[in-house]
Amino acid sequence: MTSPIVSLELVFDDDTDAAVRAEWDALAAADLPSQARHTGASNRPHTTLAVRPSIEGMDAAPLEALLPVAVTLGAPVLFGGARHRVVARLVVPSAELLALHAAVHRAAGKGEDLDHTLPGAWTPHVTLARRVPVERVGEALTALAEHGAGDIAGHAVGIRRWDARAREISTVVGRGTLDPC
Repeated sequence: MTSPIVSLELVFDDDTDAAVRAEWDALAAADLPSQARHTGASNRPHTTLAVRPSIEGMDAAPLEALLPVAVTLGAPVLFGGARHRVVARLVVPSAELLALHAAVHRAAGKGEDLDHTLPGAWTPHVTLARRVPVERVGEALTALAEHGAGDIAGHAVGIRRWDARAREISTVVGRGTLDPC
């Protein structure tokens, strides 16, 4: 894939957004890597739906009827290899969420998608921390457990577009550019 990238991201209602940010804060309070430390305008709890070099001429109208969609943020999940991991929360892949994901890809049309964002290969998740040293993963999981949040039930209320080249965020449908909490 050529870079820079454009991504389509599912964003959450205020309560779900706040619950994820509280977990970011719990990790930061434990002096661990955390998305709370990323202060850029693009940093907001989200689930990535599609990533490709460009998305042009997307007809988002069919997506409007699919939002809001109920979501459950479930157990922690780890990604990565070598010396660091990404710590995330699994987003339980309900039939409605999978239908929305497939509809997003149909609306975006054919493109040079990252394989792991394609329907059938997608693992929906919300990133809590990047570059967690392997030897500190246990501490991160303990900090999250001590924070006390079990599953988080909420709603996805919008889809936003992040254009890395232009460094612009825009709403595709719903409330994609809701101000951060």
